Amino acid sequence: MIMIDTHIHLDSNDFQNDLPEVIAKAQSAEIKTMLVPNVDSSTVAGVMEVCSQFKGVCFPMMGLHPTSVKENYAEEMKQIEQLLRNHTFVAIGEIGIDLYWDKTFYQEQQLAFVHQMMLARELHLPVVIHSRKSLEEILDIIKKDHLEDIPAVFHCFPGSVEQAKKVTGMGYKLGIGGVVTFKNATLAEVVREIPLEDMVLETDGPWLSPVPFRGKRNEPSYIRLIAEKVAELKEVSLEVVAEKTTKSAIALFPSIVV
Repeated sequence: MIMIDTHIHLDSNDFQNDLPEVIAKAQSAEIKTMLVPNVDSSTVAGVMEVCSQFKGVCFPMMGLHPTSVKENYAEEMKQIEQLLRNHTFVAIGEIGIDLYWDKTFYQEQQLAFVHQMMLARELHLPVVIHSRKSLEEILDIIKKDHLEDIPAVFHCFPGSVEQAKKVTGMGYKLGIGGVVTFKNATLAEVVREIPLEDMVLETDGPWLSPVPFRGKRNEPSYIRLIAEKVAELKEVSLEVVAEKTTKSAIALFPSIVV
């Protein structure tokens, strides 16, 4: 049985004191592969270092996170684009729009999102989309700019069952994380209603730990807890969840090695 954590910020300071142990624990729990997203120019070195240190286990993404889109976003984008053109990455991410905290740079977020989607098309890379409080806005942009052909996962899927059906109907995957274990989580109903084939597993560590570790550091070994909850909701075995979500992750991120 093999599982993949498709979204884990292993470059975070939360892991600086025990990263080798965290990786070893995850591998003992059958999580053999971990994908590490970028945030902005300040995180590039950390992402690259982690993936170099644990080559073949950790794989880097490169992108500009929407909450890092500010007045200087064009400069940030230039650096991101240069990296994408000169190094190997498994995806462009995480990218998107975030309207939860602040809408000041909404226009710039849209421009950065579209630019990175166009880069993904050119470079034949999938994208990892952050859509907090912006799911419908992102879907509108994708349709308006005819970006439907770019493979994508909606990381930490935030929407309803109806929205999940719309997203998966467009060919996209849903990123299922620790929120699915929370009491009264809408995501649990989404998981019940959406085929397993449309899901990939993720932690988004060090944040959003599943129950019973909610409020503590999230780590890749907790993928197993997420998978167990999905198995319970779908009324299938853990092995079936592992098999189908791993197959979907490999299909979405074909350059990873498992």
